[in-house]
Amino acid sequence: MSCSKPTAAALARTALTIVALVLSAVVSSAAPKPTGDAYPLDRCIVSGEKLGSRGEPVKYDFKGREIKFCCPKCVPEFEKNPAGYIAKLDSAIVEQQMPYYPLSTCVVSNEKLGGEMGKPVNKVYNNRLVRFCCNMCPKDFEKDPQKYLSKLDSAVIAQQKPTYPLETCVVSGEKLGKMGAPVDYVQGNRLVRFCCGGCVAEFKDSPATYLSKIDAAMKAKTQPAKNEKALPKKSG
Repeated sequence: MSCSKPTAAALARTALTIVALVLSAVVSSAAPKPTGDAYPLDRCIVSGEKLGSRGEPVKYDFKGREIKFCCPKCVPEFEKNPAGYIAKLDSAIVEQQMPYYPLSTCVVSNEKLGGEMGKPVNKVYNNRLVRFCCNMCPKDFEKDPQKYLSKLDSAVIAQQKPTYPLETCVVSGEKLGKMGAPVDYVQGNRLVRFCCGGCVAEFKDSPATYLSKIDAAMKAKTQPAKNEKALPKKSG
């Protein structure tokens, strides 16, 4: 039995199929990947449940920004009203990161925050609080965000490094400096120090967990001073 030659129509269909597959692959590879800071909260922004309480948290990419949900059921709920939940998330991030913000000036203009330009403008960029002197500066920031985030990172490290409470890596427990120069990393306007670059990925999978360890170390470091009783004054 001899095989018949493919017709021109069949060849055209095959070619179109190949083109469609190639385009699909290109679109898939070009899809935005989460950038910037990892999801900073320990709770689901939809249900309010603690992440991990309903199994493995669900990672979600919202326009290149990482969000985590407590379970798959929360994803469609978020997609019904993304603007509302993003506003809720941004508000929580501003409240969480404000105490650690290192600059008293606008990261773009260098003008004093709350000075002649009026009330500062708080913006959340990829899960990171950035403060501006006015509504004009965010536009300049968006033109080259990495330039200004690097400036913000440097300010965080300079301010928080002298009082960093741990001498060990918050992930591995290894002594800082044992594996070479420690890696200084900024998450949510907070300094985190690692023994090596390999620990960063594990940290980003659950930043809230590791940041709570730094908080506990800081509390333990300052608690004795707070509880120290004043020595009685000598009479005479």
